[in-house]
Amino acid sequence: MILAIESSCDDSSVAIMKASDFSLIHYEKISQEKEHAKYGGVVPELAARLHTAALPEVILRAKEHFSALKAIAVTNEPGLSVSLLPGIVAAKALATALNLPLISVNHLVGHIYSLFLEGPIKLPLGVLLVSGGHTMILGISENGVISVLGATSDDSFGESFDKSAKMLGLGYPGGPQIQNLALKGDDRAYDFSLPLKGTKRLEYSFSGLKNQVRLACLELENSRIPYSVIPRLDRGISSENSKIPYSVIPRLDRGISSENSKISSENSRIPSKNSRILSQQKANIAASFERVACLHIIDRLKLAFSSQKWLRFGVVGGASANLRLRGMLESLCASYDCELLFAPLEYCSDNAVMIARAAVAKYHNKDFCQNLEMHPRSSLENLKII
Repeated sequence: MILAIESSCDDSSVAIMKASDFSLIHYEKISQEKEHAKYGGVVPELAARLHTAALPEVILRAKEHFSALKAIAVTNEPGLSVSLLPGIVAAKALATALNLPLISVNHLVGHIYSLFLEGPIKLPLGVLLVSGGHTMILGISENGVISVLGATSDDSFGESFDKSAKMLGLGYPGGPQIQNLALKGDDRAYDFSLPLKGTKRLEYSFSGLKNQVRLACLELENSRIPYSVIPRLDRGISSENSKIPYSVIPRLDRGISSENSKISSENSRIPSKNSRILSQQKANIAASFERVACLHIIDRLKLAFSSQKWLRFGVVGGASANLRLRGMLESLCASYDCELLFAPLEYCSDNAVMIARAAVAKYHNKDFCQNLEMHPRSSLENLKII
């Protein structure tokens, strides 16, 4: 059996898996969402303190299985350095105390293995990884070598949800908040433009869409600014055709600070009002944003599918739990006669089970780590996962 530790962001998690048949023997996860929610996002220093307090207790509750362990695995890349460190320290201490070898696991490789928690990995494979920190399209060859076919040039898919939710005055994490509010809205109420429409670059960009959400929020703050004008600011608007003061226009991309507006690019919230109209407008913004964000994912994937001949395609990461995105992906893969794979919903977000599964593959290859180091930033390009 292998004990795995995951602490790359804001979840303290431990799992024990049998190397012989992938059966899950023990699993526990402590989420820090409530502690970070009041700040609207993950606070690294707070995450580190919570990991340091939680991990020893979580590990101790798995003590009855220690005698059967064959190795200790831990996420060492990528992630928040202050979050990775408590997990690595705990893994080293436990491996030393039990005289067991260490296995280092790439967090993103763990997400890939979340598709195959109960059996062998099936290759070749295309993968969409969508999470709070990453958005990328991967190709994995028959011998397990990863190629990064496309990635985001700015915000990730999940990050754009978190930031949009914050601007709308919703809670953290933003994914579920936006999804639930969007169910009450009209997804055509706001004509947000599709990022990178018409381009052939295989990449993602969510910063422009996020800015359109900010400007829609601005309209709710300052009803004198017609929404039909706002989306064209990035292409230039003459002051004659706009009611927006000229002094405001150049600063919209950096966050407005004029006396006519109280909204900043990421940190402001729409003031609380007991207005049915305002609530509906917020739902409309959420629905319109979610529709276009998911369309952007599909639009870029069509470029990838046009050049790849995948028989199966997997979707992983916490943001893959979005139901609208899942429905669109099902339609896309059906049109290409491609098998679509999802990780179980309970293992979409960060967890030690996927880390344990990735570690099992390395254990069978006797791929142990002699000098375990932390790599907060790392690349998947040309990484071999089997």
